Amino acid sequence: MKNKLALATLTLVPFSVLSEEAKTDEKPAFTASAEFGALYRTGNTTSGDIKTGVAIRHEKAQWRSSAKFDMLVRKTEETDENGNEELTTTDQRWSIDAKTNYTLSASGKNYLYGNAYYTEDRFNGFENQTSLSAGWGRRWIDTEKTKFDADIGPGFKSDVVTATDSTPEETRNSLIIQAQGLFTHQLNENVEFRQLLSAKYATKSGENSIYKSETSIITKLIETLQLKFAITVDHNTDVEADRENTDTQTSMTIVYSF
Repeated sequence: MKNKLALATLTLVPFSVLSEEAKTDEKPAFTASAEFGALYRTGNTTSGDIKTGVAIRHEKAQWRSSAKFDMLVRKTEETDENGNEELTTTDQRWSIDAKTNYTLSASGKNYLYGNAYYTEDRFNGFENQTSLSAGWGRRWIDTEKTKFDADIGPGFKSDVVTATDSTPEETRNSLIIQAQGLFTHQLNENVEFRQLLSAKYATKSGENSIYKSETSIITKLIETLQLKFAITVDHNTDVEADRENTDTQTSMTIVYSF
């Protein structure tokens, strides 16, 4: 797998996930988080990776909505025509993921969802990728320590392939079946495990399908600090010949709660 990145990140997130005190207080309708991290490497090559993100969540009555923005920039030291060395942007990835759920009854577990996603990613060889999906989901497990949501529905995906010296930019549209599951479990009062799995399966043979896994463990260090370890795997089934199908991102995160 290529693009294995290790990031030490300072993240601003709501403390309601891990705080025992927050469990007894009424949760606010809106919560938000912001993160920033950097990794600087020297040796055979000199490069720096910068990661930042913002997430907003709203829960009220039968509605649950979220929006998340993520960006990862890689700067590598290169020599210009005058022999001067400088850091230039060699790879960049940013994405916006918005989703809203409507629970069909106040005390029920079934819900309808809508999801919109957009990303520009130089790492995987696509100029940009867009998807829209809507369908049905259910909260299969809902206990004090464990929750599991899963949903499925039809959608549409558009991949814009980056132009090369020999081929022009190309847009590939396809119908998809999107499925997603999110599992969270409180291992103890200080440790939480999260697993997200998603698939955007192209219905026509030979078209690009997208699969994603995001695994994380959050450990509370002190009252306002947590340590987060996460592994994210992105897989495209159909990429250009000079690209790998799978990208992996590994991060170690320091979380500050407020």
